[in-house]
Amino acid sequence: MSQLKLAVEQVTPFRQNCTIIWDDATKHGVVVDPGGDIDRVLETITGFGLHIDQILLTHGHIDHAGGAARLRDELSTIAGVPVPIWGPSEEDKFLLDGLQVTGEGYGIADARAVTPDRWLHEGDHVVIAGHKFEVLHCPGHTPGHIVFLDRQLGFGIFGDVLFRGSVGRTDFPYGDSEALLTAIRTKLLPLDDNFVFLCGHGARSTIGQERKTNPFVGEQA
Repeated sequence: MSQLKLAVEQVTPFRQNCTIIWDDATKHGVVVDPGGDIDRVLETITGFGLHIDQILLTHGHIDHAGGAARLRDELSTIAGVPVPIWGPSEEDKFLLDGLQVTGEGYGIADARAVTPDRWLHEGDHVVIAGHKFEVLHCPGHTPGHIVFLDRQLGFGIFGDVLFRGSVGRTDFPYGDSEALLTAIRTKLLPLDDNFVFLCGHGARSTIGQERKTNPFVGEQA
């Protein structure tokens, strides 16, 4: 089993957790949710001497996907081969298509629309730093939101589905609070208590902590 390492860069004015994960032996890895501040993300990648095999997107919001097109182009030039973008599910295509317009509205000038090389669906798997991660569809925050998890490793990347003490926003025209809470309760909370997950914003947490204390979906909800 490879040794997984990670670095988290908080990007965009929304302080979104862009996560770089790699195998410390081979230095091959992925970038998850490069929303922006791509110069800083690239500095981290080159500082650790990493080879990025894929860019993964949990969903189509600008703070998670706005910098994906530029990062793909920069990394492909460095590697000399295309670096693909995978995910989210195609229900988020309308968000990815509108990234440049959305960026202009938020003052994020370098956001670009992007079309993934591969849409991801529940039941798919991706290899991250030598570990096989399962893809789960967890809609509600956005229609095509996905999460990545490795049950054996006890680790996942949940984007804006579940946070420490909170859940993802659903007050968008396309938001669905019932779908979000159902996905959390049926797909995420059944994981082991010591399962660690990274959120799209803020500190990491464990399933056990959220099951016991999260006011939206925990035992006290």
